[in-house]
Amino acid sequence: MGRLLFLISSLQILWFEPRAVQLPSTRFHEPVAVSETARSQAPFPAARRSRLLARVDRGVIVIPAASTADFEAQWLRGIEFRQDDYFFYLAGLDSPDAWLVMAKNPPFESVMLFLPPRDPAEERWTGPKLGPGPEASVLSGIAEVHPTTALDSILGVLLRRTGGPVYTTLPPPAAARRFPAVLRETASGLRDITPVLDSLRLIKDADEIERLRKAIAITAEAQKAAMRAVRPGMWEYQLEAIVEFTFRYMGATRVGFPSIVGSGSNTTILHYDKNLRQMQDGDLVLVDIGAEYGQYTADVTRTFPVNGTFSPRQRALYLLVLGAQQAALDAVRPGVTMAELDRIARRYLREHSGDLCAPANCAEFFIHGLGHWLGMNVHDVGDYRTPLAPGMVLTVEPGVYLPDEGLGIRIEDDVLVTDTGYELLSAGAPRTPEEIEALMKENPRYLCCPEER
Repeated sequence: MGRLLFLISSLQILWFEPRAVQLPSTRFHEPVAVSETARSQAPFPAARRSRLLARVDRGVIVIPAASTADFEAQWLRGIEFRQDDYFFYLAGLDSPDAWLVMAKNPPFESVMLFLPPRDPAEERWTGPKLGPGPEASVLSGIAEVHPTTALDSILGVLLRRTGGPVYTTLPPPAAARRFPAVLRETASGLRDITPVLDSLRLIKDADEIERLRKAIAITAEAQKAAMRAVRPGMWEYQLEAIVEFTFRYMGATRVGFPSIVGSGSNTTILHYDKNLRQMQDGDLVLVDIGAEYGQYTADVTRTFPVNGTFSPRQRALYLLVLGAQQAALDAVRPGVTMAELDRIARRYLREHSGDLCAPANCAEFFIHGLGHWLGMNVHDVGDYRTPLAPGMVLTVEPGVYLPDEGLGIRIEDDVLVTDTGYELLSAGAPRTPEEIEALMKENPRYLCCPEER
């Protein structure tokens, strides 16, 4: 409750120019408006569906959407509806309780979307929803859209026409609970389609990359807002509030994962997210954050001095970690593996540590992997043995953590693999000590501590 009260009070002292917001004037049960942007995005899920069907000889693919969130039961826990990633990847829709069905028995192929019928009485409480109709076809690029009430009968026809098998993303226990009656008897013999989908999701198309760019740009702005605002005496949760306000103000859907704002000894805890410590003069603060935009999340970490200036030791360790990161970044290109990049970063630490971590070598205090895939999930799907290829997006995040000193440093950037190397998608967040210190001298847009005015 303390964090909530602080956030409410802090919003009254933020210096931002107001912006005009145009609200839709939609009457209940009118057709849902379809923007030109939404129309232009429909071909991307269609191409993904075609690639998936090309990987299946014959059968029926059944992909369920996420279930409707129970507002009455879950609102106190902050749980909101978020679409199933596989359904969003293939349908591009945020509609709950929907089903995507694809069938193949060459030369026969069919793609169908099933949506719950609209309920005008319910929409008085929850707002307009997308139902079966032409708007759904435009948004999804799927010509055949049916109400979910027809799912059972149509699936029976498709199963007879293809002869099976049934592919799905649901494990058998969940399939037995959620599948329509006609499929329940097949739940024990289902085929898992997720490995195929995961391999497809590794290579991002233009729409996915654009969503990631926006999520990462928002996250970079939040890192800069935190750098400008931080000062000794602030609490970690106050800095978290500034980060997450910036996310939402700039259009992020939600956080991609719980924000990590750790200062002092908390910089050495890899997934610290309590954010309860008061920051002191001389501390470093590690801010590992990611905004989600359009179902895709960023993941950017910066470590910076609470008082605005690195101490000589902090700077030396920071430059060591930065050098290890740059050595790995310089090696990013098609054909390289994540394991090779990891070895390059560790070798740099071993060869350049000097006596910074004596009597040990600083490489011994790099206690996690160098990075991970990035996409709809912060640790996205995909086989890490897969060589890099154009269109893949990954993080590169070396770190050194010295618990006896209460000193940890991690630098994490989001990287797009290109035909000839890489693009640093998170370049908008300062990386070097000089860039960070210069930004921290700027006037903050946030008055974090009204008692100081």
